[in-house]
Amino acid sequence: MNKTPPVAPIHRRQSERHGVSLVDDYDWLKVANWQEVMRRPELLDQEVRSHLEAENAYAEAVMAPVADFRRRLFDEMKARIKQDDSSVPAVDGAFAYFARYVTDGQQPLFCRQTQAGDGEVVLLDGNKEADGTSFFRIGACSHSTDHRRIAWSADHNGSEYYEIRIRDIDAGTDLPDRLINAQGDVVWANDGMHVFYTTLDDNHRPHRVLRHRVGEDALQDAVVYEEADPGFFVGLDKSESGKFIIVTAHDHTTSEVHLIDADDPDGPRRLVAEREKDIEYDVAHHGDQLIIRTNADGAEDFKIVTAPVEKPARDGWRDLVAHTAGCLIRQQLLFARHLVRLERRDGLPRIIIRRLSDSTEHEIAFDEEAYDLGLAPGYEFDTETLRFTYSSMTTPQRTYDYAMDSRTRELMKEQEIPSGHDPQDYVTRRVFAESHDGEKIPVSLLYRRGTALDGSAPLLLYGYGSYGHTIPAGFSPNRYSLVDRGAIYAIAHVRGGMAGGWRWYRDGRGRKKRNTFDDFIAAADHLVAGSFTGAGRIIAHGGSAGGMLVGAVVNMRPDLFGGILAEVPFVDVLNTMSDADLPLTPPEWPEWGNPITGAEDFAYIRGYCPYQNVTAQTYPAILATAGLTDPRVTYWEPAKWVARLRATKTGDNPVLLWTNMTAGHAGAAGRFDKIEEVARVYAFALYLWGLNDT
Repeated sequence: MNKTPPVAPIHRRQSERHGVSLVDDYDWLKVANWQEVMRRPELLDQEVRSHLEAENAYAEAVMAPVADFRRRLFDEMKARIKQDDSSVPAVDGAFAYFARYVTDGQQPLFCRQTQAGDGEVVLLDGNKEADGTSFFRIGACSHSTDHRRIAWSADHNGSEYYEIRIRDIDAGTDLPDRLINAQGDVVWANDGMHVFYTTLDDNHRPHRVLRHRVGEDALQDAVVYEEADPGFFVGLDKSESGKFIIVTAHDHTTSEVHLIDADDPDGPRRLVAEREKDIEYDVAHHGDQLIIRTNADGAEDFKIVTAPVEKPARDGWRDLVAHTAGCLIRQQLLFARHLVRLERRDGLPRIIIRRLSDSTEHEIAFDEEAYDLGLAPGYEFDTETLRFTYSSMTTPQRTYDYAMDSRTRELMKEQEIPSGHDPQDYVTRRVFAESHDGEKIPVSLLYRRGTALDGSAPLLLYGYGSYGHTIPAGFSPNRYSLVDRGAIYAIAHVRGGMAGGWRWYRDGRGRKKRNTFDDFIAAADHLVAGSFTGAGRIIAHGGSAGGMLVGAVVNMRPDLFGGILAEVPFVDVLNTMSDADLPLTPPEWPEWGNPITGAEDFAYIRGYCPYQNVTAQTYPAILATAGLTDPRVTYWEPAKWVARLRATKTGDNPVLLWTNMTAGHAGAAGRFDKIEEVARVYAFALYLWGLNDT
């Protein structure tokens, strides 16, 4: 194997923006026909393909000494999976629907049975559908209201262009209907004959909602909504009551909702409230009222209001649940007699139940110091039962049914770890690091009981910090391949997420983005000062926008880190946000700023963009990954970054790039193939720590 790193050819491109001259030696890695490559990867330019394949070969050569170890990691991670696992059946009328896996199966099976739990019917066998393909991911499997058909979608190359099919349940066969260029979501009207779905434009943006009648030519599908603003994406849902099809147009800070009567699929759509910049809202339905979660009227952490169905505009909104600063209402789930809120207060989630008849509320209590909660929406509206999930960094996921009136819970399922797991063998903690401006940054920790806290332990520090997404302190069986070898696993809940409410998000985006990086560095410094680990013993890990985070901090403080794991990293921020044709660019200007029209945005992004700020300094070892058909972080971003790092850095630490040539942003689709990718990344970390032979 050749351990000489590939040298990317230099094809210099010089441009001027806002009076600044920019030189990009590796812009050629972005092919002109990238839209076609998303659909047909075989059309990739041969010079680019050869370079990516040479990078893969180099990465494999460098990692060859731990090839057997990587296989052992894969085997132990696989042994933690219950191979014939299944979800808890969700009742809908006479049936209960669920998903399950078979032993050695990569893909899920979608099934139903009677309410009594017998008469199982396999509605869709993902393994059969995936047979003979290099990539296959199911996006949705939704049954019609009359239980006669399913609508299901699949992505065949990782580019997130889905095809929707309609299947007759009794016959077990698909109808001729093929709905292409779809986003993947599909919603049934109540007649069981119409489906609504979202299509993508030439720039891979969901911009239209179409209505399809089963059995008719898809070319004749009616356009029921088309978004004219390229900065807004379109999404679909259905109200818990089953009354309305919900069409949402949104960017990261503004939304607008339209309703279609699910009993009258050919009928008109109704606007709830016109979009207003920086006003977000989502809608549920109850009788003659809409229940709306919104940040209107200065409710930064959101409140819940009501509005008449017949006159839902803003001037008719009335507070139901008042805004409480610092208590973020993340989600609402509506039932016939109860309203459930998933909130985040002091960085931790909580579930609040409100009885609609008398407005009494109570909270479901939990004991651990750090944990994760999730609401599990079902199909029934007129029910007293809430299903939710709970896990912590030491406790495998538990699924509960909660009786909202009697306030009792029943454990329906606990995630099984076949190879064994005792939560008492591990410790989970929450510490706080002080950032540059005095903000206290929560850090969740997981380590094996008895791990030395004298500064000698290796530590993996994970971060994200964008789009308001908060990394949960939940259970992940793969992490135990690190902590069982003496490493500490840590999550830095940096600004840009919402660990501290909406303010936390606001203070980590746009021209406050540097707070995200400073918070992460503060977390690393705090863990060193607290003797959890030592400088140079930390490996920073992030994916997508989290890859941008670790790319930025390694430019700023390479001395802190012994390695960088950057999965599909968004590292070419300036160039991507300057290209309005790329799929995510216009909708993401509210997140990052618009460097095309704004000189200040240009200067600010240029100041932290990982690709722009590579310098001649000693970097730690780096492993970057990419997906050839990734429409979110295009493959050329990590490829360009790695090329510039190698050409610029000092020292001998390796910089590796591994590209999945048959997948996109989420990587491999099969559950075991996905573990192969995790094993690759973790093997690199353990190799750097010298823990690869235990």
